[in-house]
Amino acid sequence: MSRAILYVSLVLLCATYAQAHEHHNITQIDPEVPIDGKIYFHGALQTFLWGISFPIGMVLGLSKSKYHVPLQSINIVLVFVGMYFGHHHGGRQYPETVHGLMAKIIKWIIITQGALGTFLKLHILEKNVRPWVVPFHSFIGKIFPVLGWTQMLFGVATALGYCQGGHLGQCAAHYIMGSAFIGYAAIMVIMLQIGQKWLERTGRSQEMLDSTVIMVWGIINTFTEHHGGPWTHKDMQHTMMGVLWWAGGLLGMFLSRNGKRSFVPAVIIIMTGWGMSAHEQSLMISTKIHGLFGYALIAAGALRLVEVCFVLNDKPTPSGTVRIFQHLPPYLLTLGGTLFMSATDEELRYADGVGIDHVSYALFDFSLSFLLYLIITFLVHLYSNSGKNALNNKEDAINAEEIGYSKIQQNGNDLHDDENDGPEAYELTEHDVSGSGSSDEGLKVRGGDEIDWINQNENDGRSGGVRL
Repeated sequence: MSRAILYVSLVLLCATYAQAHEHHNITQIDPEVPIDGKIYFHGALQTFLWGISFPIGMVLGLSKSKYHVPLQSINIVLVFVGMYFGHHHGGRQYPETVHGLMAKIIKWIIITQGALGTFLKLHILEKNVRPWVVPFHSFIGKIFPVLGWTQMLFGVATALGYCQGGHLGQCAAHYIMGSAFIGYAAIMVIMLQIGQKWLERTGRSQEMLDSTVIMVWGIINTFTEHHGGPWTHKDMQHTMMGVLWWAGGLLGMFLSRNGKRSFVPAVIIIMTGWGMSAHEQSLMISTKIHGLFGYALIAAGALRLVEVCFVLNDKPTPSGTVRIFQHLPPYLLTLGGTLFMSATDEELRYADGVGIDHVSYALFDFSLSFLLYLIITFLVHLYSNSGKNALNNKEDAINAEEIGYSKIQQNGNDLHDDENDGPEAYELTEHDVSGSGSSDEGLKVRGGDEIDWINQNENDGRSGGVRL
């Protein structure tokens, strides 16, 4: 009990110090003022915590690992240290922004989550209160990656002074859609490696889920892209993209009923990529980056078609069996999302202004996409190999070792039956070359006498000899 009280007190103390400051009385950011080291430390620490450490702690909680509580406790203390440096710095000053508002919301979410976790560790009121606390604590923990990702985007936009005034709409569109593609890739990896049993148990296919989300997103996109006034080419293109999604999503839902696979989500990704690659832009670097984004989507959709139709032959992925080829579509979606998020007008104008060409810019995006996909795949791997799942894997390995040297059966018969033995088995078998102690017909392989490897008759039903 004393440890729990100390832990809660420490969290509240950190929260108090993190917020104990006067708000900067300014109305806009001065980009001429440099960013000082405390802000860089704040950004680096919070990026590590929300992008890597908190998600690892969440996964350890899902797998019931004993390291979940210690890691998340350290993370909570460190996140308030990061908040402190975000408010007590020199150099460039910032007005009240959505990043600051989000920080206040996250502060109370963290305090609530810490208090709920402490209650669960005390193991009190287990029959009345605990059954309600457990799912609530689990839900908050699962949204931590989403909260952290959103706050990191807000932080970058705030630090650089982006997404203000007339740039807000375009900025939001790029960040939301880019994040959606990366999130889609994460879901594909999860379903690929640990979700197959759930799909099989519920009688659904991945394409049914994909088509449903695409359909809903298309309806939203259809009615939110035009904001009054005269229609522009971009308004029309974005609106028609929404129509494409809900129309194709409906078709995909119909074809994917009863657990069937479908080509529709992959084709919609291809069409979306084509539309984005043909988007006219005011800067050459912007045109090139948008083109790369479109090509990444086209490749992801095409490879998804190959995977579903030819690699899997219209069947679901066997549980526990993931082919290397199947990582290509989700990675390319991650790459596409990364490229699109970095293709806002302000970002590309800044890059063009400092002399960065589209090749260098794209190589940075490629590198970032590798790191993002590394984090996604590592977290899924960690879930499968930690906590209760690690114990299950160990038990499976022990069972496999126990039966690994037993006689393998096939169709109820030993594989050492003469019908299944090959010529190599005959050669390695001890036998009497003189024929003594055996029938006049001698030892036989596949129903024949000792084999003349060169001059076997192909027409007598036996294996052929050596042929050039």
